[in-house]
Amino acid sequence: MRNFNHRVIMPVALLALGALTLGGTGAAKAQSTQISIVTGGTGGVYYPMGGGLANILTKALPGIQATAEVTGGSVDNLKAIGAGQAEVGFSMVDAGLDAANGQGKFTAKLPIRTLAVIYPNVMHVATTEATGIKSVGEMKGKRVSTGSPGSATEVMALRVLEAAGLDPDKDINRTRLGASESVSAIKDGKIDAFFWVGGLPTAAITDLAATPNTTLKLIDHSDLVEKMNAKHGKLYAATPIGKSVYPGQTADNKASSVWNVLVVNENMSEKMAYDIIKTVFDKQDDLIAVHKEAANIKLDNQKTANTGGIPFHPGAVKFLAEKGVKVE
Repeated sequence: MRNFNHRVIMPVALLALGALTLGGTGAAKAQSTQISIVTGGTGGVYYPMGGGLANILTKALPGIQATAEVTGGSVDNLKAIGAGQAEVGFSMVDAGLDAANGQGKFTAKLPIRTLAVIYPNVMHVATTEATGIKSVGEMKGKRVSTGSPGSATEVMALRVLEAAGLDPDKDINRTRLGASESVSAIKDGKIDAFFWVGGLPTAAITDLAATPNTTLKLIDHSDLVEKMNAKHGKLYAATPIGKSVYPGQTADNKASSVWNVLVVNENMSEKMAYDIIKTVFDKQDDLIAVHKEAANIKLDNQKTANTGGIPFHPGAVKFLAEKGVKVE
């Protein structure tokens, strides 16, 4: 495992100049610590919010250069954090709990810690009025995308289908696409429905809802939450998608949700973790300007109950204690 606080980037020209003319002093000043933030696909919320986070960290923390990386989503992010290939990752807590326990898509327990609880991800079970699909059960025999490989959308989608009594490998013609790809596929008539877990609104879903001669249909499924929690723990909640969130909707969608967290490796230094979470709260208005879901990053939401049981990093514990919030 590499040391998370000593990955530095230094321009070659500056290195040579420092060695030749300044005895290395100039090169030392040119050093900066690089932080990789692993996010998700470009059609969701993780990526733009991750880009906003990278921007504020780079501006607010001296010597830090942060970048946001496109990924398949939570599962890929957790694996990258666990392997020391990235510093900060976005994840849904159901996938995070699997990673911490070494189950599901993870063959070993990963050394991850919660940095902050950020916002709830809402499950969109999406189709169009033209398909006639009105329930998850009516997806049987249909062409359905359950989310891209490496995403927590896929983790939750399979649990929704299971709760509805469907076998994802036998009862649907399954494809594995991200949000933008799913929208393109449904527009082209290649799939009938898709699952997507994301913040509100998700740009790709808005695009589908605004497509001429197309009426977005979001399928109610909050009645399945009790069955999902009975098997997987109290991770999910019934959550409405208001009719005003997406164009053309005449009623609230009875959906489900799960919390999102920022995760880091347990080996990250206390100072680095403290500095990052402090910056998130200090510069929250800048994140909200990128996406309004950042308004859900509240001290009241920083609870172990919202992390799926993934412990907070000591740096986060220290910061939250200073704010009067006690967490484990």
